[in-house]
Amino acid sequence: MADRFNTIAGWTLFSGVVALGLASISGHYFKADKEHRPEKMGYEIEGVAAEGGEKTVAIEALLATADAAKGEATFKKCVACHTINQGGANGIGPNLYAVFGAAVGGHVAGFAYSDALKAKGGKWDWATMNEWLTNPKKFAEGTKMSFAGISDPAERANLMVYLNAQGSNLPLPAVPAAAEGAEAGAEVAAAVVGDAAKGEQVFKKCVACHTVNAGGANGIGPNLNGVAGSKVGAHAAGFAYSDALKGKGGVWDDATLDAWLTNPRAFAAGNKMTFAGLSNPQDRADVIAYIKAAK
Repeated sequence: MADRFNTIAGWTLFSGVVALGLASISGHYFKADKEHRPEKMGYEIEGVAAEGGEKTVAIEALLATADAAKGEATFKKCVACHTINQGGANGIGPNLYAVFGAAVGGHVAGFAYSDALKAKGGKWDWATMNEWLTNPKKFAEGTKMSFAGISDPAERANLMVYLNAQGSNLPLPAVPAAAEGAEAGAEVAAAVVGDAAKGEQVFKKCVACHTVNAGGANGIGPNLNGVAGSKVGAHAAGFAYSDALKGKGGVWDDATLDAWLTNPRAFAAGNKMTFAGLSNPQDRADVIAYIKAAK
């Protein structure tokens, strides 16, 4: 009887060991006990970046929708070393007023720039400033700049738009076609159709500054009757457009109107428009439809 019991117990123990071994082997084989995806996916999932990578957005596309007010908040990281007001004193770093378009390593007369920065040459354009703000030490090895840089591209874009508005006002760079299709044109792809009647209601936010009837007077902003298809920064005769807006060029087509209504400050940094913009794509489409239909 005891032998029979020992035999049953032995087989039971053996079965348990085999089951445990098989579970371990299957776990290693299929990586079932891991918290990450397999090394090679069976098929790609649209919109999901591969592990270890990320989708990138062109800095030009980010600049087109950047927020100067957020950039001003980011600049608080810089005030320990820099001033940005016109005529401001140099500190540990140079005064940054009107830095865009100025010579790299030579913007402020009399400031002791590092040899590394002076040797870079060129001017502080959008691409150069983006590279500098990403990693100053990598941009000019040996620079005196101790700040590590800003890793978030959107935050850099906000800061650059703010810096540019302080005495420089360079035109924003053109958005690459690929970025326009993937990012800036995402709303167009969604085919948002405007409703002029609803746009009239949204336009009530604009009447403090603009008229839209034919022959209407200019106010704080220009009369907008017939603005669609007209030249940017030159529609209303006699109106004093900002240099930033006049420097944009092009015409007020649907895409341009949409970009302007999204964020006027980002569209033309340094313009006089104080309205923050319309974040809702449908509201923008409705306003554009209303303006185009106005008589």
